[in-house]
Amino acid sequence: MGSLRFPLVAPRPPAAARIRGGTMTSDSQMIDTPPWLDQPTPQPDPVPQPDATPQTGATATRSADIDLTAIIGLGAEPQAPVAPAMLPATPPRPVPPPAPLPSEPSSPAQFTPAAPPQSVTGPALDQVALLRKARRAPARGWRRVVHSASVGMINPGESPAEVEYQQLLERVRRPVRGDYRVAVLSLKGGVGKTTTTVGLGATFASLRGDRVIAVDANPDLGTLAQRVPLQTRSTVRDLLADDSVHRYSDVRAHTSQAPSRLEVLASERDPAAAEAFNESEYRGVLKILERHYNIVLTDCGTGMSHSSMRGVLDTADALILVSSPALDGARSAGATLDWLAGHGYGHLIGSSVVVLSSARPGSSTIDVDQLSQHFLTRCRAVHAIGFDDHLAEGAEIDVELLAKSTRRAFVELAATIADAFGGPSLRPTPDRA
Repeated sequence: MGSLRFPLVAPRPPAAARIRGGTMTSDSQMIDTPPWLDQPTPQPDPVPQPDATPQTGATATRSADIDLTAIIGLGAEPQAPVAPAMLPATPPRPVPPPAPLPSEPSSPAQFTPAAPPQSVTGPALDQVALLRKARRAPARGWRRVVHSASVGMINPGESPAEVEYQQLLERVRRPVRGDYRVAVLSLKGGVGKTTTTVGLGATFASLRGDRVIAVDANPDLGTLAQRVPLQTRSTVRDLLADDSVHRYSDVRAHTSQAPSRLEVLASERDPAAAEAFNESEYRGVLKILERHYNIVLTDCGTGMSHSSMRGVLDTADALILVSSPALDGARSAGATLDWLAGHGYGHLIGSSVVVLSSARPGSSTIDVDQLSQHFLTRCRAVHAIGFDDHLAEGAEIDVELLAKSTRRAFVELAATIADAFGGPSLRPTPDRA
């Protein structure tokens, strides 16, 4: 005997009010069917998916149950909707007009690459003072006294004269490529040609870090080797006869060196054999020295017609013409310039430097300024070197023993010569190799 099933009927609400669709009516006015008895609107069956899993019977039965939460009061009480008539009238918002379409270009559009973004960079490091530059301590004068008395706490800095001297040193230390050859000559003897060669060479050697050598090319028993400490009795002839000269130390065995690091290559001491030192031998000596020295000074003789002088002038980069601040010395210097112009060496006159060397103390009766202006019309520069007791001794020359004014004059002369370092070469083309 099967079990009897009774339909589930919820208790009816009080007769005072019935709820239908959220609207309250009296019992007498209840006409429509209660909401829980309304038949649901049939919905089309969903299309089964090929890979969908069929629902079991329990699942299908659970989906067909009726939700009674709204009937028995378990859910939240629904709020009555507001009638449309009770809402305030809101004016409709204006619809913005549609944006105008871009007009068609009359010509085909061309692609313009975008400019690369510019990176903003700060100033370069060489334009920014990263460190405070230390001031050099003064070397002399009241500035030195103040610096010493304050135990270095007060540094007045260098005087304008010291700053100018530092600028001279920078010019003297200008780098030179290859070797630079300076010929020191004069038609008149006893005007200070050899002392000028040693003083200039010692200044270069003491203030620069490269090698400087002076060669005695005087065929009449030159005295250049007597102005430096004698360390060897070798001469230019011994250097040429040595077949094992390959390095600097091999050349150094034939030279004597002064305390200033100036090296001297002596000439032949035998007057009878001095005439054999000709142009080809001088060029052979230069071929050896140019591989090991940066500055080569040549102390020429008083004659302009001997064989070695042609080799000296052909290979020179600069000339120093030594004269005394006297009328006869000035005339000899002028005659030397005329001889150079008449024998194919006029190109050396414009780059030459005249040195007015005083051989005796006291002022000369010749107007040195007028004499300098006379030579400046033909030469590059004119330097005056005053009388110095140490130079007048005729013995070994030590630049540390020179007077302050004499040493400053040699520094200025060296700076003038160094100004031409790196300039166009005045040597003939075959000799440049």
